[in-house]
Amino acid sequence: MVGSLRDLAPIILVIGFFQIFVLQQGVPDFVGLVVGLLCVVAGLTFFIYGLEMGLFPIGETMAHSFARKGSVIWLLVFAFCLGFGTTVAEPALIAVADEAAKVAATGGMIVDSAEARGSYASGLRFTVAFSVGLAIVLGVLRILKGWSIQYMIIAGYIMVVIMTMFAPREIIGIAYDSGGVTTSTITVPLVTALGVGLASSIEGRNPMTDGFGLIAFASLTPMIFVMAYGMVI
Repeated sequence: MVGSLRDLAPIILVIGFFQIFVLQQGVPDFVGLVVGLLCVVAGLTFFIYGLEMGLFPIGETMAHSFARKGSVIWLLVFAFCLGFGTTVAEPALIAVADEAAKVAATGGMIVDSAEARGSYASGLRFTVAFSVGLAIVLGVLRILKGWSIQYMIIAGYIMVVIMTMFAPREIIGIAYDSGGVTTSTITVPLVTALGVGLASSIEGRNPMTDGFGLIAFASLTPMIFVMAYGMVI
């Protein structure tokens, strides 16, 4: 808990400095602010403890198990399902998709009805989830085959730049943000543990150089797929 409070200290100091010395205003609802801060510290503490106790071990254990089993097909199926399932459940993605649907309805891109907004948001979520699932599959293949990550990432961002020239202007910002919101509290721990565990289980692979990089794919592919989604709809 002390560590969590130390991690939050910089943002607390920044907000306090600008509130008191720049805006020169008192802190509104000081008691509520302190209670909320304590809740954040407690939540962050338990979250980190839960990652270390549950999510990281299960990700690494399943990676080791699949490596020992020697079934590449089942490993790739698991990788896709892991990427898809964790992304669909991402609270940040749900919030961004709902907000994008509201803005699209207001701007006249879709019909302003609950059904149309729900369909647009669901389509956006499942598109991003599918792209992350595919990204994790590519990342796992990279670990298995020993492919160079930098060339794959460079090729991906070249594709992003090209698609930006042709995608509808309204979808570009959402596509770029989709890459960030997918790599959040649920996806990152499990995917990182999968990559490190898999690289540790395969002879000739270095967990430090081969185990990381899956998150980079998970950030890249949503931008491509969401722009394609905008071009289709």
